Amino acid sequence: MGNIFSTASAGKQTSYRPIIGVVMCENTVDENPALTVHEKYLDAIFNADALPVCLPHELAAREGAIDQILRGLDGIFLTGSPSNIEPHQYGEEGIEELADPGRDRLSLQLIRATLDKKIPLFAACRGLQELVVATGGSLYRKVQEVPGYMDHREDTSLPHDDQYNVVHPVHIEPGGLLSELLPDYQQFQVNSLHGQGAKTLGAELNVEARAPDNLVEAVSVRDHPFALGVQWHPEWHSLTDPVSRQLFNAFINACRKGHQARSAREE
Repeated sequence: MGNIFSTASAGKQTSYRPIIGVVMCENTVDENPALTVHEKYLDAIFNADALPVCLPHELAAREGAIDQILRGLDGIFLTGSPSNIEPHQYGEEGIEELADPGRDRLSLQLIRATLDKKIPLFAACRGLQELVVATGGSLYRKVQEVPGYMDHREDTSLPHDDQYNVVHPVHIEPGGLLSELLPDYQQFQVNSLHGQGAKTLGAELNVEARAPDNLVEAVSVRDHPFALGVQWHPEWHSLTDPVSRQLFNAFINACRKGHQARSAREE
């Protein structure tokens, strides 16, 4: 039976490129509702020799759709976003002005299904916050207003490219996934740009790195082949920044390994 995700063409088999599901954000284009994703996230997946597939929010409303789509995917990538997670998703009250409820519903359901199926997952910025909430944690709604923490938001007065420059170091926690993936680093500089931040973590998560103010900057999921969330933007200059390149390569290698294991079981 044919597979729409096959890499075979005209009898010639290329090396397998994992298929990565990428979440999108709700926007308005020409006064029409639209789902969009910045090309930088797709480029980072292509640059790591994998193929991105964008996932519409409606998947969360269709019974069985997430489980069905995951059968054709090798990994999930949760992108950053200008939007924030609504507070009711982590047990608080109030209104979130920069809400994207469709993305909240899809990402939180998608994370749970992905973790249960042991499918590799990589999360950046908002994606880390979604991973925290989906595993029972909570968020600071405005980190810059919490005593003892820095203002982690970007400087919007700078040119766009300059807003994504590195702004502070992160310190890797010893003995975790990040220390394994980046053995030559104990700390490194990141472009961490966000308003929300991890407040409490559920029992499934390990802290992988912290900012100088002790805010959690990276987490991983216990007892999972590869589930990593980082608060910064590794997709930016993913080919030239050595840390970003290593993280994306590790994610895609985990996806390729998972695909090979599933193929072996099906033979």
